[in-house]
Amino acid sequence: MTTSPLRRPFAVAAALALAASPAWAAPARHGAAHPAARPAPAPAPSGPPHLLVAVSIDQFSADLFAQYRQHYTGGLARLLQGAVFPSAFQSHAATETCPGHSTLLTGVHPSRSGIVANTWYDLSQGRADKRVYCAENEKDPASTPGAPVVSAGHLRVPTLGERMKEMWPESRNVAVSAKDRAVAMMGGSKVDAAYWITTGFVTYKGRELSPAAQAANAALGKLVAAGAPGLAAPAWCAPRSRGISASPLLPDQAKLGPLVVGTGNLPLPAKAWDALRANPRVDAATLDLASRLVAEMKLGQGKAPDMLSVSLSATDYIGHAYGTEGLEMCTQMAQLDASLGAFFARLDAMGIDYAVVLSADHGGLDLPERLDQQGLPGARRADPALMPAALSKAIAASLGLKDAGQLVYGEGPFGEFYVTRALPEDQRARVVGELVARLRTHDDVAAVFTRAELAVPPPRGNPQDWTLLDRARASYDPERSGDVVALLKRAVVPIPAVRQGYTATHGSPWDYDRRVPLLFWRRGVAGLEQPAPVETVDIAPTLAALIGLKVPEGAFDGRCLDIDGGPGDSCAGPK
Repeated sequence: MTTSPLRRPFAVAAALALAASPAWAAPARHGAAHPAARPAPAPAPSGPPHLLVAVSIDQFSADLFAQYRQHYTGGLARLLQGAVFPSAFQSHAATETCPGHSTLLTGVHPSRSGIVANTWYDLSQGRADKRVYCAENEKDPASTPGAPVVSAGHLRVPTLGERMKEMWPESRNVAVSAKDRAVAMMGGSKVDAAYWITTGFVTYKGRELSPAAQAANAALGKLVAAGAPGLAAPAWCAPRSRGISASPLLPDQAKLGPLVVGTGNLPLPAKAWDALRANPRVDAATLDLASRLVAEMKLGQGKAPDMLSVSLSATDYIGHAYGTEGLEMCTQMAQLDASLGAFFARLDAMGIDYAVVLSADHGGLDLPERLDQQGLPGARRADPALMPAALSKAIAASLGLKDAGQLVYGEGPFGEFYVTRALPEDQRARVVGELVARLRTHDDVAAVFTRAELAVPPPRGNPQDWTLLDRARASYDPERSGDVVALLKRAVVPIPAVRQGYTATHGSPWDYDRRVPLLFWRRGVAGLEQPAPVETVDIAPTLAALIGLKVPEGAFDGRCLDIDGGPGDSCAGPK
């Protein structure tokens, strides 16, 4: 009989007797650099787990994980005692929230799921705004990319929770996040409960909030109405407290002045829902609702295994607003660890046999002004001339196309560029050629690929050895991708001008955005650490084997990871 590490004896972290009340009520204190002593090993459960808990930490790079893992004492410390893959890959080039989340529980790359970006363009659609948000039903007249009618309809493959419901109709599939796109991409369309935050938790159009969601909203609304003081940073965060001026600004934004980041302790102003996003308390609120739903729906207590997806967004919002190397992110790492610890303690108190996988949708890069002080070569903000509007104007002038309207569409100075369909085909081909030439000769650009170059099967093999073309092919969809894809050079941050809440970002094909941690844990786990460059598309087949889920041959791009700490093969599934 094969024994999986998710069923082998292991000393469970016990210094997690944290309050069951929301974590924002009494922020945890942080001072210890190492986990507290643990009691004798608990008995290992038999058979497959009754509840799968998939946690995504938005913008949690392998670099950030490595930087702070020595300080984790709560939930992340517990997961570190399981199967640890410190350098997994979001293998594709489009390292954004929607594509990254789409890989976690589908087991396929964006080229197969169809989720090529957070936003793409459909120049043939009737509405004036040609953008399509990855998690919207654009066929609903009420939907716009900025205010979408949220849907998982763009996801072309089922999620793990949906596959579980196909095999076991009584299985429940639940997804929670601060972001609607994370819920849609991890939960899919066939979900029993799905919640994200606007001004409070909301759900899909036409559904009602459950009592658990209403209770969570009451607690969250009270918090936001009153506001909250800054969160105390652990002593080990002190070296991170140093102000950095984020600049330069474009002329029309000069009146705002430079933004100084790196010294904040993340207070929550009263009645400021927007500020909640870039605050550790949003993660605590997300986990609070998740635990309430587990209790309300009795997840993990039925005849079939259940799926709970939880995407935590504060790391991403804080990374965008303040960068990854300041006091703000250090405080977030401590609060995230404590909030996860409190969440796992609540699941323990319910007596549920659960297994956890934790990973991320993508990594991130610090703001270039701080990177430049640290001596990183080439760290700078992208040239505003690479913005689609600027490219359109320059190309029109170069080709003598007067009154042609907007020629080039896109979300920013990199990624997918779409060329207008309003021109005759010969003129359109000239625009594409001019766009490619301008991008390829620009000093900020590392590579440029056309549809013809990308329209081949995506690569196989070790993702750390993939070329830039391979990475772009893993993100290519013939119906949704642009006419041209441009990838910026390493450390060129695609934010030409900073603004409040947006100083740093991700989205590149480089490893600081592609590499993320991947951790598996279950009570009784025999710990192991494997530095092999596995992929996030390996999560779904690994969990499928763990619960004995039957999946058609070729359903996954990934492979089952043998996370057995002993001589057995955990990919053989439960016996």
